[in-house]
Parts: sequence; C-alpha cells; structure tokens
Amino acid sequence: MSKTSQQNTTTDASGVSVIHTQAHSSGLQQVPQLVPVSPGGGGKAVPPSKQGKKNSFVDRNSDEYRQRRERNNMAVKKSRLKSKQKAQDTLQRVNQLKEENERLEAKIKLLTKELSVLKDLFLEHAHNFADNVQPVGTETTKTNPENSGQ
Repeated sequence: MSKTSQQNTTTDASGVSVIHTQAHSSGLQQVPQLVPVSPGGGGKAVPPSKQGKKNSFVDRNSDEYRQRRERNNMAVKKSRLKSKQKAQDTLQRVNQLKEENERLEAKIKLLTKELSVLKDLFLEHAHNFADNVQPVGTETTKTNPENSGQ
C-alpha cells in the first residue's frame, strides 16, 4: 500500500484557504485548514498576538510612537535595574553564607578539640580510678597469730 497524497488549495471569499487532500487513491477529501491569506498573497499565517492589531505603519515621528518608545525604554531600564539588583543581592547572600560557613567550621574544629581533651581526661580518670579500687572479694584478711592454733 503506497502513501501518495496530493494537495489542492483554494481560497474562499473570506480569505480562508481550504486545502483539499487526496490520499490513498480513495478520492478527494476536504480538510478545512484556516490559513489567513495576507494581502500580498503569500499565505503566511499571522501569529495570534498580532491578529487583533492593525497592520498600519506607525510614523516614527508621531507623538504616539515617541510615547510608546519612551514607555518601552523606561520599562527596559527598570527591568535591567531590577535584574542587576537581584544579582547583587544574590552575590551578597552568597558572601554572607560563605562567612557563616567558615565561622561554623572554625567552631566545629574548636568543639572537636574540646571533645578530644575531655575524652582524654575522662579516660585518664577512669584508668586511675580502676587502679585504686580493688575488686570485691579479693580483699586480704589479716590472720591473728594468737587464734591460729586453737
């Protein structure tokens, strides 16, 4: 089974192109596809954001154009300043966190040293305590020589 297709395009009175497709030799099928036709006849589709706007050229010397350009320039400046400020704030926060991290690492080293000293003291004390105390039941009893033969 071969896939052959043929397209015929017609434009109706409203400026909408209808594409007729013939596929699989099964006859002519009408597949309406809305493709706005530009006045130049190029058949180029207009993006949805531009469909509602007029296609009139704006005079670059007009007050309206100047006002729009000025508002746009102000918005761009504001956006760039906001972006720059956000980058500076982020950099400042990174530096604060680095300083805090260094401080906390120094505290960890100090506490680790302190723990080591306290462990050594504890082990030394436990060792001395064990040497001074004799286990129960191994006490030496003094024998009385006077009572030993009786």
